[in-house]
Amino acid sequence: MKSITRLLHFGYHQAMSCIFPVAIFGTLLLTSRIEVPFIHRYDVILLILLTVQYLMYRTGLETLDEIKVICVFHVIGLLLEIYKIRMGSWAYPDPGFTKLLGVPLYSGFMYASVASYMCQIWRRLKMAMTGWPGLAAAGMLGGAIYLNFFTHHFIPDFRWWLTAMVLVVFWRTWIIYRVQDRTYRMPLTLAFIIVGFFIWLAENIATFFNAWKYPDQHESWHLVGFGKISSWFLLVIISVIIVAQLKHVKAGRL
Repeated sequence: MKSITRLLHFGYHQAMSCIFPVAIFGTLLLTSRIEVPFIHRYDVILLILLTVQYLMYRTGLETLDEIKVICVFHVIGLLLEIYKIRMGSWAYPDPGFTKLLGVPLYSGFMYASVASYMCQIWRRLKMAMTGWPGLAAAGMLGGAIYLNFFTHHFIPDFRWWLTAMVLVVFWRTWIIYRVQDRTYRMPLTLAFIIVGFFIWLAENIATFFNAWKYPDQHESWHLVGFGKISSWFLLVIISVIIVAQLKHVKAGRL
């Protein structure tokens, strides 16, 4: 009986941590089916997501520190989106007033939703880590991963070398989390893979609802290639490095 209660407790906090990502997909679904007069779809999405963030903060579902982390990820994601659009990796074909260099401003929230989930689940399950490699190793690896998203258009793609480096740098790192009165642990690299897979599933939902389109999806929608899981795997690593380091700094202050 206790095992079932713990499972329900774990599922509840996972669901609550996914409120913002679910809001994004719900908004994409609604705006793909319902046209709001006198305003472009991309602008409607941005207004709705800003409202959701405000309500989450006002109701205490997100703290001010978590809002700051989400803003950082919004900027990181927006810069990457602008670059990828310029390189023709994908496109936002619909019009909108809130587009910057061809990229709707709401797109940064899709990256920020990963940070929102990370912050929420960290707080709700009272997470901690053992064997953290430190800011220098983790920061340099995270920077190299982010840089590779830009440079692979001009020089060889080092994602598989970077993936190997992840296994080396984080091989001793475990996540510790608590579900009611029990403490569990998981290798951090396994958590990277699991979250990356679910983001890949979310990406398929997003492209299905025309959040953006890859070049080979303009004629008709089809499943995003499995190779994208590796990209999201690496993006999750950047997210965890930033969130974990911020949590570490805050814990040190307290």
